[in-house]
Amino acid sequence: MTGAAPEAGQGPRGRRPGPTETRAAILDAARALFGDKGYDGASVRAVARAAGVDPALVHHFYGGKQGLFVAAMRFPVDPAEVLARFATADRAAFPETMARTFLEFWDDPDRRAPILALFRSAMTNERAAAMMREFVTAALLERVAEGQGVPLERVQAAAAQLVGMAVLRYVLRVEPMASLGRDELVALLAPALRAHFG
Repeated sequence: MTGAAPEAGQGPRGRRPGPTETRAAILDAARALFGDKGYDGASVRAVARAAGVDPALVHHFYGGKQGLFVAAMRFPVDPAEVLARFATADRAAFPETMARTFLEFWDDPDRRAPILALFRSAMTNERAAAMMREFVTAALLERVAEGQGVPLERVQAAAAQLVGMAVLRYVLRVEPMASLGRDELVALLAPALRAHFG
């Protein structure tokens, strides 16, 4: 009879994909698109289309493109977490906060290993370098520049000093840099970083 409600148990046949399968499909599609198009070239809509889901579902699971990238690429640092720490620091304390936050992430072996893997990939593969460059610039460096009211190149110069320190301390293990305590390093780094933020 037309318009009658379906009986219990009727409906589309087959098991509907659950959240685990849906998330896996989204992450697989995201990895492929980020790898092919880079961070800037991939979009949430394109990932959703490739995964066969509604874009709203991607936003529901990952909050947007940045969260999707962090999950799909297993990026060990969530820029939202870093920016939340930075937002609570006043201008005078920002250099110390920046140095301390950077060191806390690098001092954690569970985060350091994947960061180093990403750096090594970026140094030998232009596609990996472009993807990491686009993500770090858009998700972190540009936002720090905006939040601190300084030109982007100043934030990049400060980041370069921190990355250089990380290479000496964690990759080459140059002494005494490799053995200095976190507070000692923050005291050494903060004045140099302050010069960039004025």
